[in-house]
Amino acid sequence: MADLTESRAPYARIAAHYAELITSGDLQPGTLLPSIKNLSQEWQVSTATAEKALRKLRNEGLVRGIHGIGTEVLDRPAPMSSGSQRQDRGRVTGSSWGSGERSDSHQATVTPAPTDVAQALDIKPGSDVIRRRRVYRDRHGIVAHSTSWIPARYGKLIPQLAKSERLTGGTSLQLIAETTGRPITHRIDSASARLLTPEDAKLLELDPANPPAEPVVMMTAKFLDSDGDIVEYGVDLGGPGRTWRTESEVTQ
Repeated sequence: MADLTESRAPYARIAAHYAELITSGDLQPGTLLPSIKNLSQEWQVSTATAEKALRKLRNEGLVRGIHGIGTEVLDRPAPMSSGSQRQDRGRVTGSSWGSGERSDSHQATVTPAPTDVAQALDIKPGSDVIRRRRVYRDRHGIVAHSTSWIPARYGKLIPQLAKSERLTGGTSLQLIAETTGRPITHRIDSASARLLTPEDAKLLELDPANPPAEPVVMMTAKFLDSDGDIVEYGVDLGGPGRTWRTESEVTQ
């Protein structure tokens, strides 16, 4: 894990290391993390940096501090990711997976664009598009069902986009950017909550006749290249109980 995060601040590298161990199940709920003093010695950082790493893990809901005892691993599902967060991970690691995640059920087909997808991609309804679907899971179950809608012209340049298998050589956005020579320079995100439809329930492997009553998070992301062309529209449907979280540094 440390190899993939050399560009991060020291506290973030420490937090990412333990987040991976926790979400993968290598550190079980109830396990105590090393003390601030031991962390600072092991990672050769200041105690302030070690404390900041533990605080980041607490903010992510992965651990809790118990006065007089230490920092305990919690048993909670990790939050889902937006398409933009997956793009960021792909740039750094070559994979859209989050800590402890894996993807399966990869499906791809060329299909007429539904009205909402056509509007997002700025094409005529019914135009051919590539629809790529996969399911992201961690040890708690489904994190999200993810669908990428890609204009069919990119399938002629990159045939594997239309094949029902995990992509090799990078994410769809990376492959398109490398093939066209036009980097992805702009993205538009949205987040909303909605009640599950029977079709949503099937995508999340739930009983379509009795979907959960609580709303789930739906994230969309539209990606544009340096020429302003829309190259992909992504829709992520969170599993029940999954939240969405984003984090940024605030400078004074």
